[in-house]
Amino acid sequence: MKNHNLIEDFDPKEILVEERPALDHDGRAVPGLHNVWITLNNPAELNSYTTSTAKEVILALRQASNDRAAVAVVLTGAGTRAFCSGGNTREYAEIYAGAPAEYRQYMRLFNDMVTAILHCDKPVICRVNGMRVGGGQEIGMACDFSIASDLAIFSQAGPKHGSVPDGGSTDFLPLYVGIERAMASATLCEPWSAHRFYALGGLTQVVPTLKVNGRWTANPLVITDHFLDEYGRMALGEWKTGEEKGLAKKIMAEGTVNLQLLDEAVESMCTKLLYTMPDCLTKTVESLRKHKLEHWDRNRETSRAWLALNMMTEANAGFRAFHFGTKEHREVDFVRLRQRLGEGARWGEELIEEIAPWASGTETAKAELAKV
Repeated sequence: MKNHNLIEDFDPKEILVEERPALDHDGRAVPGLHNVWITLNNPAELNSYTTSTAKEVILALRQASNDRAAVAVVLTGAGTRAFCSGGNTREYAEIYAGAPAEYRQYMRLFNDMVTAILHCDKPVICRVNGMRVGGGQEIGMACDFSIASDLAIFSQAGPKHGSVPDGGSTDFLPLYVGIERAMASATLCEPWSAHRFYALGGLTQVVPTLKVNGRWTANPLVITDHFLDEYGRMALGEWKTGEEKGLAKKIMAEGTVNLQLLDEAVESMCTKLLYTMPDCLTKTVESLRKHKLEHWDRNRETSRAWLALNMMTEANAGFRAFHFGTKEHREVDFVRLRQRLGEGARWGEELIEEIAPWASGTETAKAELAKV
């Protein structure tokens, strides 16, 4: 048999690729068959993907597609805090801000990573072990199934930080949750709980991953019961507020994160896929993916071009403000920006310094940030 992989000896550095035994209905390893686990391995930066990461994910998915003994692919992140927080803001701020031609080439790699998921010859399961934000939400929605920790959060970040979720969310999110909810998520960038996203149709399964005093406990920060609030609104998956939120944080502090049930749920899905006709499974997956591909294939090139040019204006400011800022100050002064543009201001370093004085990352800028 021929080797159809793109390179002969694939040795990834920023992701982990491993073969885990396929399990039968009784939980026993099936000889000669396995599932391919691809893990984004950058937990210190919330598993954000760098340029090199994108290249490796593309190659890993292509290799998994060609793996005759593979049943399914599991795409996940290292640790318990994040599946993926999106593109690496260090690279964005230090390499791509103000460099549209370079960013366009980077976005081609990101586009190819999303396409590699959508073209994989095996079903792809997103194991959501933590936050799935920005580009992480986009590659997650490109997957065929998503099984999530109920501590995970899901959101976009684009308009808050100088970008647009045109790496997949504007294509995929309306298919999951409808146009109005997609509009709210993509523009306001407010985080959804796993329970909320599941109720809206965005996830296959949600499992508890918090253990308090040895017992599995649903995410205490969200409302997990089906009932209407005082205004008659459905409250399932909404974030708790006020005193309830304070009590929930205390429960969180007492507990530990344990991904055992998440792993069991992922393995269970892989087992269910094992007991299907392989070619019929692949064709069914490919046919259902066409609904995503119809939008993705139509928009990705023009989206890439626009996002590249945006690196000269709002992304130039927003990515630098986020990267060089602090947890409390990572956003530009939106009101002042709109005022200055209304006065006819031109984009440039002077305007960026005015709306985010710390965005240059210099010592002087850090001193300005300390004054905020």
